[in-house]
Amino acid sequence: MAAIDRTRVAIAGGGPAGMFLGLLLARGGVEVTVLEKHADFLHDFRGDTVHPSTLTLLDELGLGSAFEALPQRRIDSVGADLDSGPAQIGDLSRLRGPHNYIALVPQWDLLELLAEAAGSEPSFRLLRQAEVTGLLHERPPGNVADDGGAGSRRVTGVVWQDRSEAAERGPDGGTAHELEADLVVACDGRGSAVRAAAGLAPTAFGVPMDVWWFRVPREPSDPEGALGRIHRGQFMIMIDRGDYWQCGYVIRKGSDAVLRSEGIASFRERLAQAQPWLAGRLEEAPASFDDVKLLDVRLDRLARWHLPGFLAIGDAAHAMSPVGGVGINLAVQDAVAAARILRPALAGGGPVPEAVLQSVQRRRWWPTVLIQGFQQFAHRAVVGKVLDDGAARDGDAARKPDWTVSGQTPLPLRVLDALPALRVVPARLVGIGPLPEHAPRWARR
Repeated sequence: MAAIDRTRVAIAGGGPAGMFLGLLLARGGVEVTVLEKHADFLHDFRGDTVHPSTLTLLDELGLGSAFEALPQRRIDSVGADLDSGPAQIGDLSRLRGPHNYIALVPQWDLLELLAEAAGSEPSFRLLRQAEVTGLLHERPPGNVADDGGAGSRRVTGVVWQDRSEAAERGPDGGTAHELEADLVVACDGRGSAVRAAAGLAPTAFGVPMDVWWFRVPREPSDPEGALGRIHRGQFMIMIDRGDYWQCGYVIRKGSDAVLRSEGIASFRERLAQAQPWLAGRLEEAPASFDDVKLLDVRLDRLARWHLPGFLAIGDAAHAMSPVGGVGINLAVQDAVAAARILRPALAGGGPVPEAVLQSVQRRRWWPTVLIQGFQQFAHRAVVGKVLDDGAARDGDAARKPDWTVSGQTPLPLRVLDALPALRVVPARLVGIGPLPEHAPRWARR
């Protein structure tokens, strides 16, 4: 075991929530260490959407110009491609302010931008190939037995594995280290190992779907923006990435293995039926199921985001469905609120009072519940009905076809078509969120 090191705040996970929180706290003069288990941020099929509220935050942090210089694709509308005709759902161009669009930027570019900015702060440290595997706790008094109960002792740091060392590796493939901290923040995603080590388990809400992600070449004559394609029991999301479409094909929850067993030719046939103008290019991509990545969709939430010395934010506190693509946006706003609330308590020495950690959850609780409620509604009212239609067409007599195969545009979309001004409502919900957070003055440049 290596010599014990110390930091004021240890952040597990170098995703958007972890990097934004690390940058903000460092600009507030707080000693902070971010532990990222990978050697770099080059990971495919991570969320690439940067929403208007995050673009505004980057401006406030003095990073707007640097972000603008990154290669990007912009989307200012979200539509649906139905058998009854095209329908526009959200119109971001109606949003006020300079950022009335969603920017599509590879997430690794955004994270490297944040890492470079944070690296200029003397109190910031980023450890790459550092995987947090456990937590440190305060030692119980000498005359009190340690019962190991979750939440019974204050968290005082992390145990992490150094995956970068080639020699003197431990039996589990890495050299173990301890890092003491006055506060540990879990930002390591929906499968958070740090949250599990803290003994916290989220409440899961049932979801009807999983998603297959893949790419298809895009032609200049194709539509622009983001589309939701619904056709005879099939549901596909298509995101315009310039020279290719990033596609998400919705499948029934748990059906991945069965559908893969039917072969890639069967899947291409399904795609050609769902979106006929793609048919001529499907031999090129997806070439095989190696090009099709499964997203195991989850929707869950911790009842309690904190313990003494411990806080969870972002997906570690609340995993979001891909509906609306709001997960990253919500995680970033968690980080901004957390930095603003935590910094005064971190300015001095010693542990952060748990009441302060509770304030972070209180601030971000109702936006999380509201967005997850909207996603649950969408699962029931749209996604579930589409999948039921597909099951009915595949011979499941217990499931009856619904409006998605009737050729009629759903009522909500007819209303948006008749009253275009209302398209700003879904645009604001997706692009900005119910409670946008702004950079505190002490973090602005």
